[in-house]
Amino acid sequence: MKNADRRASAPQRADHLRCPACLLIQRIAMARFPFQKTLESFDFKFQPSIDPKLVRELATGRYMPGGDNVLFLGPPGVGKSRLAVALGMKACEQGIRTLFVTATALITTLGKALAEGKLEERIKILTQPQLLIIDEIGYLPIDRQGANLFFQLISRRYERGSILITSNQSPGAWGEVFGDAVIAGAILDRLLHHSITINIKGESFRLKEKLKAGLLRPKLDSPADA
Repeated sequence: MKNADRRASAPQRADHLRCPACLLIQRIAMARFPFQKTLESFDFKFQPSIDPKLVRELATGRYMPGGDNVLFLGPPGVGKSRLAVALGMKACEQGIRTLFVTATALITTLGKALAEGKLEERIKILTQPQLLIIDEIGYLPIDRQGANLFFQLISRRYERGSILITSNQSPGAWGEVFGDAVIAGAILDRLLHHSITINIKGESFRLKEKLKAGLLRPKLDSPADA
C-alpha cells in the first residue's frame, strides 16, 4: 500500500513542478535579476522623456523573434536598469528564457572562461537565452581583451537572440569605453542593425527617493535664477 502511495504521489509532484506559477518562479530565478520590479510599478510621469506606449510595446516581446535589440541610454539613476528588469520579468511571464548580467560580471566570466580554455562552451551557454540583458555598459572601462570577448558574444548572438543593453554612454563614446574605436564600431554595427534605442533624460529616481525620505534637501533657486 505504501509503495502504491509513493507511485501515486510521483505524478502529483511532477504536476506541481509543471504548474505555470512554479515555472514562472523558476524562470525568474534562473534570470538572476538583481531585484524584481514590474512595469506596472514604473513611474512614467517622473520620466516624461520615455514614451510609455513604446515601452509597453516592447513588453509584448514582439521584437524578440527576429533577434532585435533594445538599448536604454541615459545618465545614472533615471530608470534604465528598472526598465530592463521589468521587461525581463515580462519576458519570463511569456515563457521566454532570460538572463540578466552586468557588463563587468560578463567580461569577468568570459575572461575566466578564456583562461580555462572554456570560452566556446561559455559563449554557447550565453547564446541560449532568447533575451540577454547586459546592464551598466560604460560605467567601468573595458580592456582590449574584454572588448574582443564582448565582440565575439555579440557576433554570435547577432540576429539569433535579442540583447537588451543599458548604458550611461552614448554610442559615440563607446570607442573610449572599449578602448578601441574599431572594435566598438563592429559591436555597435551588430547591435544597432536591428534595434530600438530609448534615450532617457530626467532626474534620478534615487535622488527622488532620498528627497521623499528627507535625506536630502530640495534644490532651491538662487536669487539670480529667480
